[in-house]
Amino acid sequence: MSLPRRFDDVAHLEDVMTAPSPALAADLAALDGDILVLGVGGKMGPTLARLAKRAAPGKRVIGVARFTEPGLREALGRHGVECIRADLLDRSALAGLPRAANVVFMAGRKFGSTGREDLTWAMNVLVPALVAETFAGSRIVAFSTACVYPFVPVASGGAKEDTPTTPPPGEYANSCVGRERMFQYFSRLTATPGRLVRLSYAIDMRYGVLHDVARKVLAREPIDLTMGHVNVIWQGDANEQALRALAHCTVPATGLNVSGPRAVSIRALALAFGERFGIAPRFTAHEAETAWLVDTSAAQRLFGPPAVPLETMIDWTAEWIAGGKPSLGKDTHYDVRDGNY
Repeated sequence: MSLPRRFDDVAHLEDVMTAPSPALAADLAALDGDILVLGVGGKMGPTLARLAKRAAPGKRVIGVARFTEPGLREALGRHGVECIRADLLDRSALAGLPRAANVVFMAGRKFGSTGREDLTWAMNVLVPALVAETFAGSRIVAFSTACVYPFVPVASGGAKEDTPTTPPPGEYANSCVGRERMFQYFSRLTATPGRLVRLSYAIDMRYGVLHDVARKVLAREPIDLTMGHVNVIWQGDANEQALRALAHCTVPATGLNVSGPRAVSIRALALAFGERFGIAPRFTAHEAETAWLVDTSAAQRLFGPPAVPLETMIDWTAEWIAGGKPSLGKDTHYDVRDGNY
């Protein structure tokens, strides 16, 4: 794939982000059946659904969400994605959905969890149980998070898939362990193949860790270094790996770490953006010896390294932020260590 030097606008960004690789097209062509994307209305869902349709134009790609964002349903429809409005907490709505052979589960709740822990557990544990029961026998790739792991030493190379997933800090992270347990339970019970994509920080020009750090540097806001290291991956690469994981499902469902190949220093990111902006970053606190980090060796063995390297993401983000281009206004809160969102 030939990478652009910059993005002209959102349409150009999304066109590049949804361009499939030959490997993805081959993997999806080898799978029987259509693709159902549950929770398509989130930050990553629209581009994943468009990527799936471009990679497998002969398959139905069906996106399900409440579609509260104006115009999203119509925009997806223009790209060939069939849309169904449904609340996944509604058993009757779930029962009425088409039974696709391939399901990508992207629904969940994180921000706003503090004070509404009950809703977070309903979305992150009850909904997965209902979905796993409803779609027994389909291949199910479910988005999870690196937050299911405990903090690990920065020098360790990150948590591996067999690192114990409890007890992570905070109600949100624990509810995400519950989500995984529901998919694993029903996978064993009904012999449903699945994969749990433990994603760490997808990067889109409009949000993400790089966006947050670049915005703070440009605004001359101090950078908190307590959570001093992260893993990041281009959103197009993350979506591609999630879709390709449909061809690598297991019984019972197993975890798969998806992110960049190495830990990234927040200090180094801020300095890189400062160099591009001509601004000396300001820092507070000091790097902790541990962080939420993942080892992505297993994903690299399956899919190869991500197509977009870190330096390219930094260049793209710097140009986007300096140019005042659109932001989703959704902070990642990557610097939170107590698990309260």
